[in-house]
Amino acid sequence: MKLIITKDYNELSKEAFKVMKEVLDSKKDVVLGLATGSSPVGLYAEMVADHKNNGTSYKDIVTYNLDEYVDIDRNDPQSYYTFMNEQLFSHVDIKPENTHVPYGNTAEAAKEYDDAVKGVDIQLLGIGRNGHIGFNEPGTPFEERTHIVELTESTRDANKRFFDNDINKVPTHAISQGIGTVMDAKKILLIANGEDKADAVKAMIEGPLSTDCPASVLQNHPDCIVIVDEAAASKLTK
Repeated sequence: MKLIITKDYNELSKEAFKVMKEVLDSKKDVVLGLATGSSPVGLYAEMVADHKNNGTSYKDIVTYNLDEYVDIDRNDPQSYYTFMNEQLFSHVDIKPENTHVPYGNTAEAAKEYDDAVKGVDIQLLGIGRNGHIGFNEPGTPFEERTHIVELTESTRDANKRFFDNDINKVPTHAISQGIGTVMDAKKILLIANGEDKADAVKAMIEGPLSTDCPASVLQNHPDCIVIVDEAAASKLTK
């Protein structure tokens, strides 16, 4: 695990883009594993700017997103399908049929998506305050594949800011790539910013390998880069 600490979120996004750009330049038909939430917004802005200014093409690129809320309309403003279109897909030349966001509320839908996710060259991740990656909450087995998840109150509370600050409006379940699915990626890039992520970052990097902090599994990945700002790194001791 390689750790990069940046001064602030802006610098974090630029450093993350350097990693992403190296992969984008490696071949024209890269397979990207993508994430949502506030952490990657700056990175996606860098990718859009690079496309517009330098002509980096996405027409042969395939993407697979980590997760989506269950029982939310695809066109809902808070769906991750909408998020990805607003933040990235509609601003680059990617083919809509090459973009994949999981959808459904059954084990069958989860398995179908898991079977489709193949050959990911780089998987982008954020980290939850409780150490989750994707929507793999604490206690999720490391070998778990794509599945339906009941979201913890902690996760729903963290996401209520997107739902009029009302936790009752936050979906209770999600469909998420499993930890085992995530770990299949050739390279992993995890980004985290803000003091509220400091405990999770410390547990991920310095804590024991434990399902209590799902992100700690990344200690076992052969090519994982973690980029955090000073606030998120504030509790690291090594």
